[in-house]
Amino acid sequence: MSVLEKMSSTEAIALENKYGAHNYHPLPVVLSRGEGVYVWDVEGKKYYDFLSAYSAVNQGHCHPKIVGALIEQAKILTLTSRAFYNDKLGVYEEYITNYFGFDKVLPMNTGAEAVETALKLCRKWAYETKGIPENEAQIIVCEGNFHGRTTTIISFSNDENARKNFGPYTTGFLKIPYNDIEALRKAITSSKNIAGFLVEPIQGEAGVFVPAEDYLVKAKVLCEANNVLFIADEIQTGIARTGSILAVCGNCTCEDKCEKQASYVTPDILILGKAISGGAYPVSAVLANNAIMDVIKPGQHGSTFGGNPIASAVAIAALEVVDNENLIQNARKLGIIFRTELAKYIETSTIATLVRGKGLLNAIVINDSEQSDTAWNICMKLAENGLLAKPTHGNIIRFAPPLVMNEEQLLECISIIIKTLKAFERT
Repeated sequence: MSVLEKMSSTEAIALENKYGAHNYHPLPVVLSRGEGVYVWDVEGKKYYDFLSAYSAVNQGHCHPKIVGALIEQAKILTLTSRAFYNDKLGVYEEYITNYFGFDKVLPMNTGAEAVETALKLCRKWAYETKGIPENEAQIIVCEGNFHGRTTTIISFSNDENARKNFGPYTTGFLKIPYNDIEALRKAITSSKNIAGFLVEPIQGEAGVFVPAEDYLVKAKVLCEANNVLFIADEIQTGIARTGSILAVCGNCTCEDKCEKQASYVTPDILILGKAISGGAYPVSAVLANNAIMDVIKPGQHGSTFGGNPIASAVAIAALEVVDNENLIQNARKLGIIFRTELAKYIETSTIATLVRGKGLLNAIVINDSEQSDTAWNICMKLAENGLLAKPTHGNIIRFAPPLVMNEEQLLECISIIIKTLKAFERT
C-alpha cells in the first residue's frame, strides 16, 4: 500500500498486529488527527479524548504555541548531544528550576528514564553524603505503584503481568502499603540504610487512588527526621492535572505561591514527564537542590537526547501555556463539577459504585471483579458514543481529559458517560 493512500481502521489495525510487537491492548480506534480536547479517527469520526495520552497532553492536542516552538526550533538546530553546549538548554534549565524552586535539573526524555535517574541520584547521595555503605542502600516504595517498565522499576512492582519472566530482579527496594503512615514509619526506622522514599502523590495506574489529606505531609516529616530523601513521581499528576501545579501542593489554591500553603510538600527530588512537553515531544526532568544533584559528575549519567534544543524550547512553551491559559484553576473547577455530577448518578447506580480523584484526574469504580470485561465493554460503548477512555486494574475506568476543556464540553461528556453507564445498569 502506498503511504499516500488513505487507510481504513481495519487496515491500520491489521498492519500493527502483523508488524508491531503486541505489548499493548488498545481500543480498536485508529486516530489520525487531534485538536484541543478532540481527536478524529481515520474515517472522520470525532471523539472527546478522556485519556490525554495518560496526561501527556494536558494543554490539548496540537496546541499551536507548543507546536510552533517545536517547528521553529526544528528549523534551526535539533540535536547536538551533550558533547557540546547549545544555546537553548541553559535557558530551559534556568526557567524550569526557577519555576519549580530547585537549584538544578537533570534533563531526560521519558518518564521511566527520569525515575531511573532519580533512583541513581538517591543511591549516589546515600553513599557519598549520608554515609550508607556502598551497595547497601534501600529505597522505600509503595505497593500498587506504577513508575515505568524498565527492569529496575518492575523489580518493585506488584503487577505480575509486568514482572513475570523478566527477572532476575534488581534488589534494594522495600515495599510498604500506600497511604499507610505507620508502615512508612516502621520501614524508615527499621534500618540506617534507608536512602529514599519514592511515591506517587496519587496512584494513577492503581485506579486514581487519592491518599489521606495529610499523608504526604506526614511522610515528608518522617523523611526529614530520618535524613531520607522524599522522591515525588509527578510524571502523571504534575503540570496542573490535579488542580495545582504539582499534586504535592496538597490543597494549594495557586492564588498564592505554593510555599505559603501549609499543606505543600517540597520533595527532595521531583520527577516530571509527560505534560512537561504538552505531548509534542519526549521530555522528562529530575529536579533537586545542589546538596543532592552535585553528587553527579561528568560521565556518571546522561542521555544523547536529554536536554536537546527542541525539548528545551517545547518544555518552556508547554509551561507557559499552563500559566497563560489558567489550566490549574480550570482543572480544579471542572474536577469538582465532574465528581459532583457523577456522584449524584452513582447514588442510585447498580453498575458504578464510586467516583474519586482530584482536579481532572478521576476514575469510576465499576461494580464487577477485576477479572471481568465489564469496564472494557463500557469503554467500547463510550467510544461508540464519542468519548475515549480506558480501564485500569480491570474494573476501574480513568477519566483525564485535556485541561483546556471548558464547562460546556465537560457537561456534554458527563451526559455521554451517564448515558453509557445506564445501558449497563442491572435490573
